[in-house]
Amino acid sequence: MPLTINGESIPPEILQEEFQNIKSHYERMARVSCCERDPEFRQYARDNITARVLLNQEAERRFPSIPPEDIAARVEALISEHGGRDQFFAATGLTPESEHLVHDDVRAGLRVDLLLREAWSPEPEPSPADLKAWYDAHLGEFMTPEEIRASHLFKQVEKSEDREAIYQSLRSLRAEARSGADFDALARTHTDKEDKLVDLGWFRRGDYMEEFDLIVFSLEEGEISPVFASHWGFHLAKITGRRPPAPKPCDEVAPEIRERILHDHRQEATRQLVAALRQSADITGTED
Repeated sequence: MPLTINGESIPPEILQEEFQNIKSHYERMARVSCCERDPEFRQYARDNITARVLLNQEAERRFPSIPPEDIAARVEALISEHGGRDQFFAATGLTPESEHLVHDDVRAGLRVDLLLREAWSPEPEPSPADLKAWYDAHLGEFMTPEEIRASHLFKQVEKSEDREAIYQSLRSLRAEARSGADFDALARTHTDKEDKLVDLGWFRRGDYMEEFDLIVFSLEEGEISPVFASHWGFHLAKITGRRPPAPKPCDEVAPEIRERILHDHRQEATRQLVAALRQSADITGTED
């Protein structure tokens, strides 16, 4: 039996598309495998579609008329964002003959915008004390990234037959460094980097290739890595400094906190509006 909301029947393909989007999101986050959570995701899809339909229906009831000039302005803004009409229709998969469908969607969107702005009003204006309290409660979200400093010895491998010799050479250099030899001096002498710059300075995860990050960020300060390979050749690194994550100053992140507080307020106000609409709605059927 199809999902029906206040007499509006929802096409099964709409629910299926929502379900697939939700499932793909969780799979990308590596929080689900195969079909173990499909019933849960189908319920999420049903709830999401129900909320959107209820908001659209209520918006149409409260704001039946939207000024044509507002619709035209929004459509032109969308076209401009895509770089012109041709690019817009190519990106949306529509044709110029179906532009009226774009106007219909924009009209519905403007109605919902009005409805939500009404539901969110009045929006809070957080005081400095509110910002600080929110900051303290979510301190872990405002930490600087971990940084390390390293010296780096790189050897390029041009021929496959050279790999073993280069690998053994780097193992010998590593043994020298671990016995007390100056790592930077060894690196400058033996590196294949043309600029001979062996000090990489301070860097974060993601600044270099993943193979490099996985090794160097697992080391302690003063530790010399094993010889390891990448697409470019062989590497040897020594960690010369480490900066652990530290809280960013509250004043620095205050604008972000203000937006987060407003976001939370809007989400809760929207949730309450949808809950109220559901109470009086006639909802039947399932996505199956």
